[in-house]
Amino acid sequence: MSLLEVTGLTHSFGDNYLFKNADFSLNKGEHIGIVGQNGAGKSTFIKFCTEQLIPDSGRIVWQPNTKIGYLDQYAQIEKSTTMRVFLQSAFSELYEMENRMNQLYCQSVDGNMSKLDMAARYQEELERNEFYLIDTKIEQVTTGLGLMAIGLDRPIEQMSGGQRAKVILAKLLLEKPDILLLDEPTNFLDKEHVVWLAEYLSSLQNAFMVVSHDYEFLEKISTRICDIDNQKITKYFGTYYEFRRKKALLREDYIRQYVAQQKTIKKTEEFIRKNIAGRKSKMARGRQKQLDRMDKMEAIEQKEIKPHFKFPATPLTTTEHLRVKHLDVGYHYPVLSDINFSVKGGEKVVITGFNGIGKSTMFKTLVNQIPSLGGNFHFSEQVKIGYFEQDLTWSDTTKTPIQIVSDAYPSLVIKDVRKRLAGCGISSKHAMQEISTLSGGEQAKVKICLLMMKPCNFLIMDEPTNHLDTLAKEALRTALSEFEGTVILVSHEEAFYRDWVQKVINVEKKI
Repeated sequence: MSLLEVTGLTHSFGDNYLFKNADFSLNKGEHIGIVGQNGAGKSTFIKFCTEQLIPDSGRIVWQPNTKIGYLDQYAQIEKSTTMRVFLQSAFSELYEMENRMNQLYCQSVDGNMSKLDMAARYQEELERNEFYLIDTKIEQVTTGLGLMAIGLDRPIEQMSGGQRAKVILAKLLLEKPDILLLDEPTNFLDKEHVVWLAEYLSSLQNAFMVVSHDYEFLEKISTRICDIDNQKITKYFGTYYEFRRKKALLREDYIRQYVAQQKTIKKTEEFIRKNIAGRKSKMARGRQKQLDRMDKMEAIEQKEIKPHFKFPATPLTTTEHLRVKHLDVGYHYPVLSDINFSVKGGEKVVITGFNGIGKSTMFKTLVNQIPSLGGNFHFSEQVKIGYFEQDLTWSDTTKTPIQIVSDAYPSLVIKDVRKRLAGCGISSKHAMQEISTLSGGEQAKVKICLLMMKPCNFLIMDEPTNHLDTLAKEALRTALSEFEGTVILVSHEEAFYRDWVQKVINVEKKI
């Protein structure tokens, strides 16, 4: 029996259908990578599986008593809790069993054999579940995800957003549920931690479904690919690159059949039109019946929209325009201390350092979203900042991209707003949907669109590629490399910035 059965899944946002009578099944032990263009419905599908969203119609049925683990990067955690205590909570049932066992041993000191036997059974159960290896397991996972460096006794409230997300992932891996659901798990991981996670997932006997735009990662972990395209869910057996080859062949074959059928339809319609009122009218009516009964193939929608990004620049000299001295950043406690560097006009700079060290916190400090905790920084008077924040937050999630852009630039007519959104790869349908219903990639494109509309000379970009598909990444790489002003970038994708940055600042070394 399948762990998950999806039948007749149909869902739309307004007139835009994401799924139409889509079917899918997940079997025990399957390792599935979920792929599709930005806006195809990947994250929405995961939300259906976790009951965060209810589809318009269709059935989503889990096998009874299936334990589901979902990576929720925004889960509420008691701030004073330490990492160690939070990770140990993954084994809370075993710790409770240990307490009962100890109580029974204490109560059996008077020779009560029944309590002693029960305590012995509890101990056997604990040993069978490797209870006495919990500390070793925690150490293995935290080392693999790069968390040991910040200390197991670090309170959650002293962690950056990236560190917190990794701690949540670590707990999920320690719990080992029957099925893991992971949406873009590599967004907050460094290269070596992505390698570790790929090896860890590949060795799992339990099933998982992973949404990712990191195709090298999918190639390593997947034995099946779930392709969300044209409102359907298609499962391919094999690795990611095998899927690409198979899909290309099937697509070519489908197009050939579709073209042949269209020729037949056109020829038949022409015959009917010429003969419906003549001597061959009976034959024409017969042909019409055949045409009506024909199972007509649907045209394949060309959904791949290649965006075009361009950031207008205001003048900026090549002298020093940012000086950071002994800067400490954090919320209540410093997560990154004694930062020193400078940036000149026109420089393309990447900030490196392991994920979770506090790079995003530093950017929030530089744009005055949060105060510094020590030291200082100074921008020159020439600087006009453009800031891309990696968090996809909106003041009103019910507004559409058209409304968001129109509110930000009320002098623009709707036609121009649509044109600018379309240039950024937002389709006309998605431009009229509530922003909360759009994929992470589409929301990122709306943020980029807003950024492009305000000329600046100093771009601060925090993980802008996290949710973007390949075409959008290529367009953004081109736009940033051609930008005439300064760029300071944080990105975990070295391949994205390797060819065009001029300076690397490693905040781990406190340059």
